[in-house]
Amino acid sequence: MAIKNALTVDVEDYFHVSAFAKSISRHDWDKHPLRVEKNTHRLMDMFDEARVKATFFVLGWVADRNRNLVAEIAARGHEVASHGYSHQLIYNQTPDVFREETLRSKFLLEDIVQAPVRGYRAASYSITSKSLWALDILAEAGFDYDSSIFPVRHDRYGIPDAEEKPHTLKTPLGHSLVEFPLSTAKVFNYKLPVAGGGYFRLYPYLLTRAGLRQVNAREQPFIFYLHPWEIDPDQPKVEAGWFSRFRHYNNLEKCESRLQRLMQDFQFGTAWQVLQDAGLMDKDTNM
Repeated sequence: MAIKNALTVDVEDYFHVSAFAKSISRHDWDKHPLRVEKNTHRLMDMFDEARVKATFFVLGWVADRNRNLVAEIAARGHEVASHGYSHQLIYNQTPDVFREETLRSKFLLEDIVQAPVRGYRAASYSITSKSLWALDILAEAGFDYDSSIFPVRHDRYGIPDAEEKPHTLKTPLGHSLVEFPLSTAKVFNYKLPVAGGGYFRLYPYLLTRAGLRQVNAREQPFIFYLHPWEIDPDQPKVEAGWFSRFRHYNNLEKCESRLQRLMQDFQFGTAWQVLQDAGLMDKDTNM
C-alpha cells in the first residue's frame, strides 16, 4: 500500500514573502491588491478534482481580511493550521512579541472555524538554533505539532543536523511537541531539499519525484508545501535583488501543471492525518 504524504499550503500573498521585505514594508501591505483568495480557491478546486485533502497554514493577517476564505477551507474538508500573524522571521522577534502574535493568530483562526487549530508553521521556516525557544511557546499555546524545521543549510533557515522524519521532540523547557520536518533526499552526503516551494519550481519535475520517492522508500511520509502565489504567473513584479527575483519568479508558469502531476504520482492527505497514521497523534482525536 502506498504511503500517504502531507500536502500543505502556506496561505500568504506575493507581497508577504521574506525575500521582498526590503522592497515592501509590512506597513504598506494594505496598499497592494489581494490575490491570495483567488489563488487559494484555484488550489482548492485542483484538490477537489484530485480528491485530495490538504493542510492550509493560514497567515493571521490574511485571515483577518478573508474570514470567509478560511471558513471555506474548513468547510471543504481541509485542515486549517497557523502560519503565525505577520510573517516576520522568528529569530528577529522577541519571545514576548512572538507569543502575542502566535496566540492572536491561533484564537482568530479558531474563532473562524470553530474548531481547534493544532498545527503551526513559522514564516520562512525560521525556527532555527537561534529560536528554539519558540517551540516552548508553541507547546504552551496548545499546538500539537509544528512543521517549521528544515534539516538543511540555507541563508535564511535550517537546522542541518535536525531529525529528518516526523517525531516527538522535547522543547528546551521540557515540553513535548510533534515535529514534522520539511523533507530532504540524500545525494551522497548532501541533504537535498525536496519539500516543495521554490525547489519544486527550480528542479526538473523528475528530480523532485525521485527525491520524494526516496523519502517514501525509507518507509516514511514526506511533507510537501507551496504557496498560492506560486500558481499565479500574472502577479505584479516586485523590484528586488536579482537572486530574490529568481527565487520568487522562476518557473511560476510551470507550477500548476507540475502540482497536478505530483498529485497523480503520490498519495496525499492532511498533516494531521499523516501524523495520526504514523502513530504520533491519537487517532481518536478528530479534526
